Amino acid sequence: MLPACQRVVRPRALARYASTSTKEKFRVLVVGAGSGGLAVANQIYNRFKAAGKPLNAGDVVVLDAADYHYYQPGWTLVAAGLGPKTDTRRPLASLFPPHIVHIAENVKSFYPESSSVMTTSGRTISYDSLVVAAGMKTNWDGIAGLPQALADPSSGVSSIYSYDTCDKVWHDVDALRSGKAIFTQPAGVIKCGGAPQKIMWMAWHRYQKSGRGNNIKIDFMTGTPSMFSVKKYSDVLSALRIERGIGAEFQHDLISIDTANRKATFKKVDGSTVDRDFTLLHVAPPMGPLDFIKASPIADPAGWVEVDQATLRHVKPEFGNIFALGDCSSLPTSKTIAAITSQAPVLTENLFSVMDTGKVSGAKYDGYTSCPLLTGYGELMLAEFKYGLVPKETFANYLGDQTKPRRLFYHLKKDLFPWAYWSRMVNGKWFGPSGPFRPKFDIKEL
Repeated sequence: MLPACQRVVRPRALARYASTSTKEKFRVLVVGAGSGGLAVANQIYNRFKAAGKPLNAGDVVVLDAADYHYYQPGWTLVAAGLGPKTDTRRPLASLFPPHIVHIAENVKSFYPESSSVMTTSGRTISYDSLVVAAGMKTNWDGIAGLPQALADPSSGVSSIYSYDTCDKVWHDVDALRSGKAIFTQPAGVIKCGGAPQKIMWMAWHRYQKSGRGNNIKIDFMTGTPSMFSVKKYSDVLSALRIERGIGAEFQHDLISIDTANRKATFKKVDGSTVDRDFTLLHVAPPMGPLDFIKASPIADPAGWVEVDQATLRHVKPEFGNIFALGDCSSLPTSKTIAAITSQAPVLTENLFSVMDTGKVSGAKYDGYTSCPLLTGYGELMLAEFKYGLVPKETFANYLGDQTKPRRLFYHLKKDLFPWAYWSRMVNGKWFGPSGPFRPKFDIKEL
């Protein structure tokens, strides 16, 4: 129940993190050292060991040239003034155990016919099995004027969707004394679809507690047709929005920002545009598949790695040694870290079975994902659901309907999840709803 790790690459990264191996062939190659990549690399190694068929040290390799690994859900907490942003990152190289190889290069091209990849430096690396966990692209340039507005400390424009800007959110929110605060969400797929409104609820509560509520008009401008994708939660959030006096416009997609005149332009479904004045503007930028995956033979027409939604194995039989999870995958569920915690053990079990027997196991992913929706300081609605947008709630039998915001859920988000992430998930020892206990699967082969 914990959305995925952003990678920031600096020119010195390759020099400082020289390749830890001269091998050109590995048993398992993992592309990306984000939330999914680190978790699954460790789980795969541990699964072979638990079966009495241990891999050799160095049989599993992870390719990623990033300097740092980020815990992205923490950026909302930073934006709400609940901690420093330095708590949300660690040097990537420090997170690898000695038995897993880290090659500090990024993949440029996939060659699934020869079970190999080419890195950006031109190096060819082969594999027996491939796991793609490369994340997705944040399209900052997809909104005219956004990069310039984010770089301007006086623009009033900020975003929780990067390490560099999440603290600017708190600065802008806390500094606002009166005016119009607009919080946006784009149409289409993004990381954690509930995140754009989490910070809105926190800002609203901040203004109420500090006596500014009557002086600040808050509006939620979203390219989506409703408050949330799951109707059960959306209905409650809509009622909460109305109760709190927050305005909303649906199917209004932010397309440009005029910082000098403090105007934001939105496109409606009929193609017309509308301008809105703002004093504070929080932006969730559009997102999509990474270019190097989109251009590859392993991608579907939309640009995602095309995998079976139950087994996480590539849908093409000729690419049967390829798996994917997380934001880069075609899995039709919300792209969150919570989803990865349930995807990783299923992928691990099926990859192990394919390498051991040639067939996938009975392990199936049901689309579980979660969005811990902050609705204010000390309260949180824990949305959990699976494929088909069907609720799948962990605590409902004990605490009742999870549409009710609770302090317990707030502390899961604020305190437990960050601890679980750094101490267990990146080590392959956190399994979502089952916590530290690896889920049991029907081991029969399919």
